[in-house]
Amino acid sequence: MASAGLLLFRYRGVPVVLAPSWWLGAAAVVVFYTPLVGSLLPEATTVTSILLATAFAVLLGGSVLAHELGHCVVALRLGLPVRRLRLFLLGGLSEITRTPRRPAHEGVVAAAGPAVSVLLAAGFGLAALVMPTQTPVWLLVLECAFANTAVAVFNLLPGLPLDGGRMLRAGVWAITGKRGTGTQAAVVGGWAVAGLLVVWALWGLAADAPDRWLRLGVCLLTAWFVAAGAGGELTAERLRTWPPGLRLADIARPILQLPAESRVADALAAAAGRGVVLVRADGVAAGLLDEVAAVELVERSPGAPAEQAAEPIRPDSVLLASESGKDIIDRVQHTASWQFLVVDDEGRPCGVLHRDDLRAALDRGVD
Repeated sequence: MASAGLLLFRYRGVPVVLAPSWWLGAAAVVVFYTPLVGSLLPEATTVTSILLATAFAVLLGGSVLAHELGHCVVALRLGLPVRRLRLFLLGGLSEITRTPRRPAHEGVVAAAGPAVSVLLAAGFGLAALVMPTQTPVWLLVLECAFANTAVAVFNLLPGLPLDGGRMLRAGVWAITGKRGTGTQAAVVGGWAVAGLLVVWALWGLAADAPDRWLRLGVCLLTAWFVAAGAGGELTAERLRTWPPGLRLADIARPILQLPAESRVADALAAAAGRGVVLVRADGVAAGLLDEVAAVELVERSPGAPAEQAAEPIRPDSVLLASESGKDIIDRVQHTASWQFLVVDDEGRPCGVLHRDDLRAALDRGVD
């Protein structure tokens, strides 16, 4: 059992996780689908209806999993790392940890999921056409065809965070050459989709539709998900845009080199807003002083060697001063480190970039 849910399996090292909220969604499907089975198959017993509803919930989850695996497979083929694939209450999510560099890559990854859903809908639909009708298995297959069709159509709506919104962003990005412009267009689309969902839910109430309360709950929850996702995409886009005129040297902290065996209390006091590189006697860097860890160590043992509060310098936490702003943002966002050593083209340390300093600079650039 993973912290984010139940680990089902791994695909090429990518964990596929079933979040706890998925069980709530599956239970809701069983509750609302069971009476539908009884109305479509009057001869079905209560036990048969419940079993069919449960089977439908499982097959629906499998269909969503196949949809997300479509995204995952294409992303990995394009060299885009995927942190995990997660199934939850409202569907699934492939957590791609690096922004596509080309609009074509964004569009292909986004289109892969709906393409899988369309193929599944066609497969279930053809199976329903050739098998005997008015049987429990036929009803189950037919409902899976409709469900996959609905998943494909909904995800193709042109608004973030839906797949159609990502495809819209890719298209605008390809035409304008600006990813941010594509994001803005797709965010507006996402807000429009959320608004239409609310209108449809209210229309059901006004028209006294039989499914008005179910429609209201599902639509409001989905509208919130879409609107919140669109807002999150807009914020993320703003925070990956390097402000004009900003130089890395403007936000990187100056470097102070100290012996790794220095007292941690002295090293912390000497930092004073600088990045501290701790160097061993043999000239090898022990790491960067982690100020949070240093404060905790000072409380316990102020005379301890500063090296005990060092954050290792890894290849992915080293930045070139000549790197483009987009590459710097991409590296910082996708590396599990809160500070980065900045080196010049000769490999000499010339500064330390803190994650919070970069975010503050990007926030100021947005404002």
